[in-house]
Amino acid sequence: MGAIDIPELQYTPLNDIQGRVAELRQTFSEHKTRDVEFRLVQLRKLYWAIKDREDRIAEACRLDLNKPPFETIIAESGWLENDCVFVSRNLHKWAKDEKAEDIDLTFKFMNPKIRKDPLGMVLVIGAFNYPFQLTLGPVIGAIAGGNTVAIKPSENAPNSAVIIQEIVEEALDPSCYKIIQGSIPETQALLAERWDKIFFTGGANVGRIIAKAAAPHLTPVVLELGGINPAIITKSADPRLVARRLLWGKTMNAGQLCTSQNYLLVDRAIVPRVVEEFKKAYNEFYPQGAKASPDYSRMINAGHFQKLKSMIDNSKGKILVGGTMDEKELFIEPTIVEVNSTDDSLLIQESFGPLIPILPVDDLDEAVKIANGIQATPLGLYPFGSKQDTDKILSMTRSGGASVNDAALHIPTLPFGGVGESGYGAYRGRASFDTFVHRRPITTSPSWLESILAIRYPPYAGKAGPFRAASTLVPDFDRDGKKLTMGWLRMIFTLGGGSATAGAGRAAAVAAVAYVVMRLLERRAKL
Repeated sequence: MGAIDIPELQYTPLNDIQGRVAELRQTFSEHKTRDVEFRLVQLRKLYWAIKDREDRIAEACRLDLNKPPFETIIAESGWLENDCVFVSRNLHKWAKDEKAEDIDLTFKFMNPKIRKDPLGMVLVIGAFNYPFQLTLGPVIGAIAGGNTVAIKPSENAPNSAVIIQEIVEEALDPSCYKIIQGSIPETQALLAERWDKIFFTGGANVGRIIAKAAAPHLTPVVLELGGINPAIITKSADPRLVARRLLWGKTMNAGQLCTSQNYLLVDRAIVPRVVEEFKKAYNEFYPQGAKASPDYSRMINAGHFQKLKSMIDNSKGKILVGGTMDEKELFIEPTIVEVNSTDDSLLIQESFGPLIPILPVDDLDEAVKIANGIQATPLGLYPFGSKQDTDKILSMTRSGGASVNDAALHIPTLPFGGVGESGYGAYRGRASFDTFVHRRPITTSPSWLESILAIRYPPYAGKAGPFRAASTLVPDFDRDGKKLTMGWLRMIFTLGGGSATAGAGRAAAVAAVAYVVMRLLERRAKL
């Protein structure tokens, strides 16, 4: 295979952005993207455009992040290909009208249903660390939902941004899906437009800017942010399992992974064994050291390198493993540091790199208290130990997601998203479709129901009693909030009404509907 040439990234002219957005709005108004078959064709073509460019995707990730080809397959190209296939296989099922559940008998005859309407014109702003997955992943959901889409790749991964543009412009309808390249000025121009939804992946500071820009238009936003994610290691945990899995979570993409753990809270009794197992795992993963390994990435840029270097330099902890840095290569070795304070520089912010601070704790309760104090709503949580211990941790914490006895693992078809400081909204699998549609409730009132619905029209005199008798629900609990053990019998005899009289009223309403239906059928039979 010859050398792969990737052109230089060209920013979109600022003067062109408004016109491109206007075309997306016009296309949506023509209902072009509503047809499910049209969406399926776009997803299928997107699959092949990604499949046919696997080598170019791998090269772009190597140039931007020194990402190993294997990691690119499992978390970039291969991930997206599977997503295209999964969504395509399920789209008809997801998009069809859904029968409304939990509908009272009174309204059953109105055929209530939920229709999944496209939102309209949406903006997707991607991230640098997984430039293909975190940009095109949301786009797959937006296409499936029937929207037109503006796509803004991260300028911090310029080679990947170029390949994303190649993929989109080859595979997708240009009147429905458009790439906008650029940095802050171009993003500001996009945010000045009125969108029907904005999907952003990145840091919390920029996330706040996005949310503020969306607020004047009441535009809903999905914010996929990072977090100061804890791993809580109880004394019942397996030290070898802890070390291997958490080292993997902090060395994949050199720790530039929003779901990786930011720090470890380890029961003091097993700290020495955990550290020893980390050393063994490091030597196993990188026999010649991480710097010489073809399986270890680099920092995205000099600014990020300096941030991590500063965190290490300012730490009062003791380096137990690693610590080597090379600014010219943007290399930072996986570095394990034992710290003694929650105020340490390695704990107070998200590192987004291969730094592994360990804070010893006396017991599980102390660990939970510290984790909730550092950040109560991280993106990920990683408890290690027995079921009893990990269940206790889960019951006393909050997080976007949690992987028990593992690191950074997320099943591709499960909903993925943050809570609180780590963001809001979710996608992946079915959730990718759901986040880009509006669940529109629809009812149809047939003319033959008019004699029953007439109770709602003025004058109201004498109607309150019959209405309450037919519509009031009977509680199955008393005034102290206790469940009535025989409440179900009452429900049966009163048809869910508030009393025997109400039950009779409901029975009368059912009988009236049945009578109207029978008369209607008789008339049709005579025709």
